[in-house]
Amino acid sequence: MAQQAEAKNIRLIAQHKLDGFGNGGEGIALQKTSDGRRIIYVAHECAPKDFTAVDVTDPKNPTTVVQTDLPHSNVRSNSLDLVGDILLVAYQTARPGLKPAGMGIYDVSDPANPKQISFFDTSGPFSRGVHCLWYVDGRYAHLSTGAADFEPHNQKDDQFHMIVDVSDPANPREAGRWWLPGTRKGDAEPPPTRHTLKDVGFRVHNANVYPERPDRAYLGYIDGGAIILDTSDLSNIKMISRLDYHPPMPGFSHTMLPLFNRGLAIVSDEAVTEDLSDHPKLTWVVDIREETNPIIISTFPMPPVED
Repeated sequence: MAQQAEAKNIRLIAQHKLDGFGNGGEGIALQKTSDGRRIIYVAHECAPKDFTAVDVTDPKNPTTVVQTDLPHSNVRSNSLDLVGDILLVAYQTARPGLKPAGMGIYDVSDPANPKQISFFDTSGPFSRGVHCLWYVDGRYAHLSTGAADFEPHNQKDDQFHMIVDVSDPANPREAGRWWLPGTRKGDAEPPPTRHTLKDVGFRVHNANVYPERPDRAYLGYIDGGAIILDTSDLSNIKMISRLDYHPPMPGFSHTMLPLFNRGLAIVSDEAVTEDLSDHPKLTWVVDIREETNPIIISTFPMPPVED
């Protein structure tokens, strides 16, 4: 039997197939232009496309504004974010040592003609560039990235949390960085113990920072669990706590989403296999009223499935 779409309390208004390249990635951002239009920017999971801008001012009739191309098939632009007319795009290569690897900064004041203002290069012999980025305050971009001067003990641990000051889009500069102690060669701490069931890596996936708590970063650190950082001094970032529930659970903590008014956080895991060999992947509810001691209090229910 063919699968049927299901919805609850949601009604489909329209669909846009991204001109035949419907591999939308993790990055999506909404812009309100100076002339009142609403433009959605969509990152693509893989080549050949870079990003697509879609005019959704009339939500029943979305139309393509622009679709850009990547320079080659060994780079992806899976993540993007936008504040005002400044669009940031993450570029990650298929293997270390390739280019472009880093973050592109674009002027999209004319959405049909995006112009690259600068490129923040994070390429290097052990770096694949930027996997994910977070940009909400107009000043700092929070990256999951490698760097030319970062050599991990294990190549799976190649991406850490880097903060980049983009207040001058033409001259982005690194403002701070943090990695899980022991993952970089030269660290005083011993390397972390690898996951016994499926070693996915000790690297950051998402680094979320909110205006309500600009001095905190909430990290999904894949096999490293969910981490809260004190970023009040970007030259001396400190770990407040680390919630690591794997093993026994399979790894890949993806995102830590704080619910400030409730003293809770939602932590999601990502499934990365087609054969369910990394099952189960759960969504965790965590009590963070005492942020030095986060406690799992429940999980989201699993969706019903056929036998």
